[in-house]
Amino acid sequence: MAKMHPPTSHEQLPLPLAGRAAVVTGSSSGIGKAIAIELAAAGADVLVHTKSNAAGAEETADAIGQAGRKSTVVIADIADDESAARLISAAFDWRNDISIWVNNAGADVLTGEAANLTFDEKLELLWQTDVRGTIALSRLAASQFQQRKTLGATILNIGWDQAETGMAGDSGEMFAAIKGAVMAFSRSLAKSLAPSVRVNCLAPGWIKTSWGDDASDYWQTRAAGESLLARWGTPEDVARAARFLVSSEAEFINGQVIAVNGGLVS
Repeated sequence: MAKMHPPTSHEQLPLPLAGRAAVVTGSSSGIGKAIAIELAAAGADVLVHTKSNAAGAEETADAIGQAGRKSTVVIADIADDESAARLISAAFDWRNDISIWVNNAGADVLTGEAANLTFDEKLELLWQTDVRGTIALSRLAASQFQQRKTLGATILNIGWDQAETGMAGDSGEMFAAIKGAVMAFSRSLAKSLAPSVRVNCLAPGWIKTSWGDDASDYWQTRAAGESLLARWGTPEDVARAARFLVSSEAEFINGQVIAVNGGLVS
């Protein structure tokens, strides 16, 4: 029996996503940007999507190019049905062999002008973008995968770790309702599309994106205190989990919602 040995300096392990093409919505900043760059580092060509942050999208595309992979940028408002359909068309026109679709895009109601909206206005914006947008793109992408008989096709959505346990306050109420809907939809879609397309969902906890950078001392302490690892998560923590779930290494993981939170303190 031949002995196994670690690769030498002259050997390289194959990249887990080599030869594959992916779409990551909302990838001009934050978690989406980290996922797009992580998938590229693992060997995938990546379509970068943004609603309006063209400069940020180009930065992501540049980083993908530095990883030696191809990319393109598409600007689209996924809350608008026609715009979402154009994103699908643009994606499969770019690469007809796309096999990875990551629905990361979501409305930001915590920073910028949207932070001043009423509760009902924020809820409507989140519903149209995070829920309807995710559902529409998932179904459209799945239709393309099925028509093309795409091997290894997978859809990954983004939920929230506290949607199933609840969090007090306006933000907790609206995000639990919105991300809880995304998580429930993901589980059902996995059953609808099996066995040809895998569907999973990541549920990040306290991840330090732009809001976390400027959060008050109260939120800094609370975020670290609610993780068993006693720290904020990073976009890269989520990105590494995403890379695994869309790879063939996770080919027997389907219909799951997986928390990325360092362990939630109950």
